[in-house]
Amino acid sequence: MSKQTIKTPELTRRGFIKAGAAAGTAAMLSGLFPGGVWAAGSEGLEKTTLKFGIIPLTDCAPIVIAREKGFFKKHGLDVEVSKEASWANIRDKVSLGELDGAHMLAGMPLAATLGVGANQQETVTAFSMDLNGNGITVSNELYERMLAADPAAMQGRPTSALALKKVIDEDKKAGREPMTFAMVFPVSTHNYEIRYWMASAGIDPDQDVRLIVIPPPQMVANLQSKNIVGYCVGEPWNQRAVEMGIGRSIITNYEIWNNNPEKVFGVTREWADRNPNTHKAAVRALIEAAQWMDKPENRNEVVKIISAKSYVNAPASVVENSMTGTWMYTKAEGPQKMPDFNVFYRYAATFPWRSHAVWFLTQMVRWGQIESAINFRKVAEQVYRSDIYRDAAKDLGIAIPTIDYKTEGSHAAGWTLDKATSPIAMGPDRFFDGMSFDPSRPVDYLKGFKVHAMKVSLDALAKANA
Repeated sequence: MSKQTIKTPELTRRGFIKAGAAAGTAAMLSGLFPGGVWAAGSEGLEKTTLKFGIIPLTDCAPIVIAREKGFFKKHGLDVEVSKEASWANIRDKVSLGELDGAHMLAGMPLAATLGVGANQQETVTAFSMDLNGNGITVSNELYERMLAADPAAMQGRPTSALALKKVIDEDKKAGREPMTFAMVFPVSTHNYEIRYWMASAGIDPDQDVRLIVIPPPQMVANLQSKNIVGYCVGEPWNQRAVEMGIGRSIITNYEIWNNNPEKVFGVTREWADRNPNTHKAAVRALIEAAQWMDKPENRNEVVKIISAKSYVNAPASVVENSMTGTWMYTKAEGPQKMPDFNVFYRYAATFPWRSHAVWFLTQMVRWGQIESAINFRKVAEQVYRSDIYRDAAKDLGIAIPTIDYKTEGSHAAGWTLDKATSPIAMGPDRFFDGMSFDPSRPVDYLKGFKVHAMKVSLDALAKANA
């Protein structure tokens, strides 16, 4: 392989002055980045010019910041960021090779590998982009109906769907058509979150309401035009509706499941196999970007960068609300403290937990998206590549988990992960309904759900996972 030449990295957000050869670049960067620079020639990067896709959401930030703050350049990569219109575009362009990798929903690599909802394309992730970041918002009209139907249920937080259940029952008695809600993609965290929230109150999301797909940036307009009565989406599109006075935020996904996984960085397995060093360089850059972003003193700069038209294209004041540790349920209440709404590095947020993969697979089974028995562990280990993460991160001097699976739902407060290269401070992981999840017993977990649309028998699943 011929030796690659590294372009001089940028020294400002707008773009560094191009000058010098690779050696000069490395010398310059050693001053900017004490950890040093991985030069393409010395590390043997298979590909240095890359295109990564994003959806305009605040959690695209690790990719954007890695580019704008020079972390990709530090690791020998020249990355173009491509803003895409929908998650289907992301899936298809990565599958076809038009994008080298992308900002993906945590369930997308699993679904693509299994052929759920699209042509099968083995896809992997070696980097988790963030924890939390979503919310459920309803129209003012529906909010008032819920408040009238069950004032007590609407008082507490996290807010249950009990009042919504009463509104739905009223509509059924009156012979009205089911109300229409939206989420962003069939295998999205948002789909599973809004279903989990509704089903916990006895609502069947496949029978009692209509759930449709709308791309994130179009949610607010559809709520305003009354095409939908509510939605589950990532930021800034909940806070945008609240700020405009057209909706009320009911609950965040942090409240549904404390510190839940949200997005991942995904590539096809073929691309990962063909470009192992490039893949690891990208993961290293993303880890360092996440570290930088999680420092409170850097969050305002993150807001300024990602709110630009070329990325999220939303008012900085709206992006700032959630990104700097607050949340606005209603305009009248104003911002409330929610420091962990956006977590990018803390709590081992960048690590691709295979137990998280198993949880998403259980939800695909629960809602009938997986129709034949699978071995949960086998699929998780095929798709969530913690081995690649560890190999990429080993020279960064960071604490790395030494296990791939952990239980969820047992920690109401912060705790310490000791099974790591050094102890890692972790956050709460409770589900709002009090359930717990043991990734070694996924079939037993599925037995606990009264509302479901399973198309594969639990006996068949038990045999496949024996």
